[in-house]
Amino acid sequence: MKYSPFNNLSQKINKKVLFIFLLMPLLFSCNEQTKSASFTRIIERGYVSVGTLFGPNSYYVQADGYAGFEYDLAKKYAEYLNVDLKIVPSYSLDELFFKLNTGEVDFLAAGLSITDKRLSRFRFAPSYEQVSQKLVFKQGKVRPRKLSDLTGKLMVTASSSHVEKLEILKQEHTELNWLETSEFDSEELLLKILNEEIDYTIVDSNALAVNRRYYPEISVGFTIKKAEPLAWMVDKNGDDAILASLIEFFGQVHHNGTLLALDDKYYGHIEQFDYVETRTFIKAVSTKLPKYQPLFEKYAQEIDWRLLAAISYQESHWRPHARSHTGVRGMMMLTLSTAKQMGIKSRLDAEQSIRGGSKYFKRMINKMPDRIPSPDRMWFALASYNVGFGHLNDARIITQQQGGDPDRWVEVKTRLPLLQQKKYYKKTKYGYARGKEPVHYVENIRRYYDTLTWLDAKATEAAEAVVAPEVATPEVVAAEIVESTE
Repeated sequence: MKYSPFNNLSQKINKKVLFIFLLMPLLFSCNEQTKSASFTRIIERGYVSVGTLFGPNSYYVQADGYAGFEYDLAKKYAEYLNVDLKIVPSYSLDELFFKLNTGEVDFLAAGLSITDKRLSRFRFAPSYEQVSQKLVFKQGKVRPRKLSDLTGKLMVTASSSHVEKLEILKQEHTELNWLETSEFDSEELLLKILNEEIDYTIVDSNALAVNRRYYPEISVGFTIKKAEPLAWMVDKNGDDAILASLIEFFGQVHHNGTLLALDDKYYGHIEQFDYVETRTFIKAVSTKLPKYQPLFEKYAQEIDWRLLAAISYQESHWRPHARSHTGVRGMMMLTLSTAKQMGIKSRLDAEQSIRGGSKYFKRMINKMPDRIPSPDRMWFALASYNVGFGHLNDARIITQQQGGDPDRWVEVKTRLPLLQQKKYYKKTKYGYARGKEPVHYVENIRRYYDTLTWLDAKATEAAEAVVAPEVATPEVVAAEIVESTE
């Protein structure tokens, strides 16, 4: 046969095609193993890889480690499997879904709503929470009460359940328009509203509850979509054993109170929002706190100074000469007998009051049984600081008698108000108490503490971003927030 370069090329191509054809089953097999999460592989390698989003509801870094509702729950799942937890965070939903599709993560734990569109592409573990979608705007602007009132710029997160809902609504409201972004997260969109760069955005109710502590000027226009379930997302073609283990895990945490405790930890104290109170506190951080912060830092010692400051604000709003009708006085509102026990000569002296209050609070902490875990131990100590150790124990006994866990704050706080009912307090050792007060007391302090922690973190970020770090403090950040909303 006469030589032709095309014949030679054809032979080479045929050989390559044959080679690839023979190799395809192996490549496909390897790809499937890489792409699809395997329960057996999780156990063998000793860790579970979980995809999530950066943010206050899912996963974030704080001074003493990692936090976030989704992070804590994923950590419980890893403990349930007796393996380590590997968190793989993302900045966008598209990036998150890609990691699940390519097998980089075993499943997603990121506060994801179960929607029809997502059900066509993924599977879900049992739901653990429900959220609604809220359309928000800046307070002081005209409040939109329905879709036809939206006259400005609406921006939402790309690939979110918010987009899916808007697409459905547009079928009936053809005039509805919006912008989608992968560049900004929900908190940044709220800041854009405050800075008047956009007019509206849509936020899940749980994220709104968290952020309104820091941005009280964010107001709700109306509900775009009523309650919908949140759940962890699993690859549609993944290992059934992973989904089976998640079903069993969620059954367990629902039953043993773990889920209830986590929900209380992150959301239990922020369900009620008070615009005036929140704004007043943020303003006080910038105007009053600088004078007393060194004293809180000095006497807090092993306690977080921000928690001590939060207690003081709840007690006196940082007023050294504060006085109540019950006779408690000073920055930490000490009774005369408590002041004497703590070696305090003048309750009206700010430093002495803070020193005495810190010492007394530490005594309350030390009274708590060692088996009570953190942070419940701290909330019990706060309740005891307010209502007394004896009344707190009465409520814990009632909790146990009713089949609840006396070592969980989320359980005991529902029984404290029973101390105001005769059929309960007549059977207790210490009798009647205004049991609702310590519940409100603890929840208020937790809100103040969270806000101070957030302002402190923002100040640290600002300090790292500027040449002169001394200009960035929690007080400066708080002043900027107040200024931006006036």
